[in-house]
Amino acid sequence: QVQLQESGGGSVQAGGSLRLSCLASGSITMRSMAWFRQSLGKEREGVAAVCTDGARTYADSVKGRFTCSKDNGANSLYLDMNSLKPEDTAMYYCAAAEYMMIVRRPLAVEEYNSWGQGTQVTVSS
Repeated sequence: QVQLQESGGGSVQAGGSLRLSCLASGSITMRSMAWFRQSLGKEREGVAAVCTDGARTYADSVKGRFTCSKDNGANSLYLDMNSLKPEDTAMYYCAAAEYMMIVRRPLAVEEYNSWGQGTQVTVSS
């Protein structure tokens, strides 16, 4: 497993932007990485993922608004969030899959075995 630390959350008004960062304790070059979110009373849901081959997957609810990127040299994962909506309010978590594991369902919780503590994003109307 790898240790993950998220940062960049905060409070913004609807239509605003935020950039989340996730710093890993070790190399993520051969790990698929993803962002998940969880709001009160709801299950954790996949938001965006980047697999080891560079393929990106996004939840329908964020397509065209969120961009996930990975900097292997910096051991970091990012989530650029634009045109934020109140329904984007949630705790956002960074996740990493097992080293060299082929991820078949990039937005499924079960595919990942390392998790950060989360960073809160609050969007007001």
